[in-house]
Amino acid sequence: MDDEYLSNLSPDSEALSPNSTEEPGWPAASDGGETVHFVVRCVMTSVYILIITVGLLGNITLVKIFITNSAMRSVPNIFISSLAVGDLLLLVTCVPVDASRYFFEEWVFGKAACKLIPVIQLTSVGVSVFTLTALSADRYKAIVNPMDIQTSSAVFWTCLKAVSIWLLSVLLAVPEAIFSQIVLMQGHRDNPNITFVNCVPYPMSNQMHPKIHSVMIFLVYFLIPLAIISVYYYHIARTLIKSAHDMPGEVSEHTKRQMETRKRLAKIVLVFVGLFALCWFPNHVLYMYRSFHYTQMDVSLAHLVITLLARVLSFSSSCVNPFALYLLSESFRRHFNSQLRCGRGHHPERQASYLHSTSHIRLTSIKKATPTAAVVVVPAANGSSNRQEVAL
Repeated sequence: MDDEYLSNLSPDSEALSPNSTEEPGWPAASDGGETVHFVVRCVMTSVYILIITVGLLGNITLVKIFITNSAMRSVPNIFISSLAVGDLLLLVTCVPVDASRYFFEEWVFGKAACKLIPVIQLTSVGVSVFTLTALSADRYKAIVNPMDIQTSSAVFWTCLKAVSIWLLSVLLAVPEAIFSQIVLMQGHRDNPNITFVNCVPYPMSNQMHPKIHSVMIFLVYFLIPLAIISVYYYHIARTLIKSAHDMPGEVSEHTKRQMETRKRLAKIVLVFVGLFALCWFPNHVLYMYRSFHYTQMDVSLAHLVITLLARVLSFSSSCVNPFALYLLSESFRRHFNSQLRCGRGHHPERQASYLHSTSHIRLTSIKKATPTAAVVVVPAANGSSNRQEVAL
């Protein structure tokens, strides 16, 4: 998220210092303190380089696969591609800026960057969490309340929803640009005469501002979206359980495959949501804790370790999705391996193109004892029809 949110806050006697390069657990200036600082700098820089490298490789490959393979351009995959672009935005903005705190003693990017970088970073997080919500809604509609739609129309409306999510994320991040400002702050109690330049995301004239900011960030970018997703998945789970009980004893293999496809897609989205919650929850809690206790400084080693781990977890969220998809999706795994081999040994598509001009979609309600699935009917050469699942 934005640097003030992901940073280790370094409060002084009056206000929160969200972009401070001073870590809350740094020992006092001494040989021991310099050693800890050096070790943390080396370790965190190495971790950041690893996160950027792995994240760029995974997300760029994911987007390339979905763009170059027509069979992968399904409704869920459009959302997943948008999610990957949001992760790329986080990787190229937030991680480098956050890494700079280990090499500079203050904010060095100027006033324009102080207003622009938080907007970009908060936008990327908004795209992630709102896209996950849209993916959950898509799985809900596909499993619990399916309806007949044209393929081209579905793709068009999905692209429109993805663009709307980006616009909404940018609009919600605009206040960061309005209120972010460069301020001159005093050092810690041990060195009260030292001043440093900071970029803060809210006016520092009122003690309520950091509390309001942290609570709103937690609600809008974490709690409310996850609550909505939980409701969707409650109904999905209830429908799948009910359909399993109501399904006739003799079910065709084709129907079973449809059921497994729907379950697998729902599982993939649920794993994405779980990873997002796991990666971001510690950072949200830590930010709120500091916002409500910003006049107190926790200089313990445990606090420093927790802070660094929370930061690494939050950044890791931008690189884990492609590899989760690699483990859960045979089709994506095959395409990913093909990309790593630079196109050698490319296998023909086993699924029919989601955008096939002559294909039709038939959606049947799982509530009627038949599992919901998107069935592509592809005319064969002999005039018969072959039905294949559109899946990841």
